[in-house]
Amino acid sequence: MHRIIYIILWGLLLSASVVQASEINLLPKPQHVNYTGKWYKLGDVRLVTPVHADDYTAFVEEAGGQVKEKASRTIEVCLVDKLPGVTLNAGEAYKLTVTANRIKVEAVTEQGAYWALQTLRQLQVRKGKSSLIKGCEITDWPAFRVRGFMQDVGRSYISVEELKKEIEILSRFKINVFHFHLTENQSWRLESKIFPMLNDSVNTTRMPGKYYTLEEARELVDFSKRHGMTLIPEIDMPGHSAAFIRAFRHDMQSPEGMKILKLLVEEVCETFDVPYLHIGTDEVKFTNMSFVPEMIEFVRSKGKKVISWNPGWNYKPGEIDMTHLWSFRGKAQPGIPAIDSRFHYLNHFDTFGDIIGLYNSKIYNVEQGSDDIAGTILAIWNDRLVEPERNIILENHFYPNMLAIAERAWLGGGTEYFDKNGTILPGEDSEEFKAFADFEKRMLWHKRYTFKGYPFAYVKQTNVKWNITDAFPNGGDLAKVFPPEEELKDTYLYEGKEYKTREAIGAGIYLRHVWGKLVPTFYKAPQENHTAYAYTWVYSPKEQEIGLWAEFQNYGRSEMDLPPLQGKWDYKGSRIWINGKEVMPPVWTATHRKRSNEIALGNENCVARPPIKVHLNKGWNKVFLKLPIGKFSNPEVRLTKWMFTTVFVTLDGENAVEGLIYSPQKKLLK
Repeated sequence: MHRIIYIILWGLLLSASVVQASEINLLPKPQHVNYTGKWYKLGDVRLVTPVHADDYTAFVEEAGGQVKEKASRTIEVCLVDKLPGVTLNAGEAYKLTVTANRIKVEAVTEQGAYWALQTLRQLQVRKGKSSLIKGCEITDWPAFRVRGFMQDVGRSYISVEELKKEIEILSRFKINVFHFHLTENQSWRLESKIFPMLNDSVNTTRMPGKYYTLEEARELVDFSKRHGMTLIPEIDMPGHSAAFIRAFRHDMQSPEGMKILKLLVEEVCETFDVPYLHIGTDEVKFTNMSFVPEMIEFVRSKGKKVISWNPGWNYKPGEIDMTHLWSFRGKAQPGIPAIDSRFHYLNHFDTFGDIIGLYNSKIYNVEQGSDDIAGTILAIWNDRLVEPERNIILENHFYPNMLAIAERAWLGGGTEYFDKNGTILPGEDSEEFKAFADFEKRMLWHKRYTFKGYPFAYVKQTNVKWNITDAFPNGGDLAKVFPPEEELKDTYLYEGKEYKTREAIGAGIYLRHVWGKLVPTFYKAPQENHTAYAYTWVYSPKEQEIGLWAEFQNYGRSEMDLPPLQGKWDYKGSRIWINGKEVMPPVWTATHRKRSNEIALGNENCVARPPIKVHLNKGWNKVFLKLPIGKFSNPEVRLTKWMFTTVFVTLDGENAVEGLIYSPQKKLLK
């Protein structure tokens, strides 16, 4: 009798633990997954694998288990000739089967076995000192073969330690390319043994003395390989080469410059044990028409394939190994594999709006990759100095955006190419909203656990709702008062014209994008010299002091824009009130009045400063925003973003405030 009761109680406890542990947050989502309801308990494990033995052993030990020769439970990795059901990029594919006593990994290559391990990590649930792996059958492969990130260290040096952190953590999400943009006008960041003057501080205009030794470069290559990534170094030529010219007093396209450059390229090719060298060729006037063909021939003679920006040099199939598309003008060409980075410049992105457009976007507007469409790279171009390097990660919203593209590039699909809803979330009943909300839930789980301690500037926004009015013409008077400031209504009659309100969802809303009409926003045809209003009611379960993230111009990291004047949020006249009390902007730390890329951003962007401390009453709290716009470009801010970010966060800025309800209609959740 006691034994029966024990068995029943043990079953109930196990069931409860499984229920508690059953929330799995795979990111990126696999192509095909079936959960079986079984659980594999990681304890003593017999490991059988021809590849990545150290990685699999470390996984077992980190999970609280031990690898033992005679253990009853097994993890078996098999390299096979073919995986049934895999339709694309079989070299990175894997099949994963988890039963109560056995984990079996099948892959065609070591790379596939490595990605299977990353999925295993995410299937793991810790229970006390032990771990459970959720039973499943997964067949998985990437829709695109290039899924990468680029750091422009030529402009702003980033430490080797930081780059390793990025490579390691992003490899867990199956990112497989690190684009290492090493040279720029500001500096030549790679050590040269044959021309040490190239690294001399006198020839560097930003962060002098900061460059990577050849030993560090090799170390980063090896580190990338160990984490399933290909490092692609870029030596930009013949443009973006002022540092080269300062050192040698010769243009790259001159006969003398080409002789020097070939010696440098030879040194680069010997240093980097990688398949590709990126040679730039963008944003330059060609004065020597033999330069590009001759340099490509030289690089290929050193055993490397060559990548070049498009727009840049005009190639025919066979003349280049891959093109890398930048700006909306970039075009893929039949017969030449292309990497899409056209709308993927994180230095222009805001915290909350652009990630929506990025997540929904089809890469090069196709469902999956092909011979001609290789994939995508998200790029960070800090034309402007950004300090410290932690702010490069924070202000470019690096990790949230990388997770968005990690899923899109692996899973494929998407609903548009920044040309339908753009940065705006559609209604809650739409499939697009549900998909993004599901991604957001999984991403925030990983923020809490996988990225604990990392700079990760994102909080939940799919619960943040607004009413936004049609825009009133202000005639250039940014302080002009309109009816919503006197009374909130669904519809306003002003000077014989009707103005309505519509709902929007999100912590950050673009009324007009930084790229203008190229990216749709809340207003389909935004016009200069108008004033909008946004409002919501926020229910707080208690009276409390909390933090506020608020901004009305997310400062791009590629612009030399001036900071706001003290006491003003921006140059547009934006204002915000909570319960009728105006919230004033912080004291701006940057006060310069001369435009310069070499004057670092201060605390203009809300994620780079402590949240503003505000008071919420118990019950409903009114949040009201005035959002004027004058010209879309002005002397202080070249690319004006007509936008707002407003969301309540904890006082340390790490998380959203729990228990709040954002409702323009004052409706409590059912």
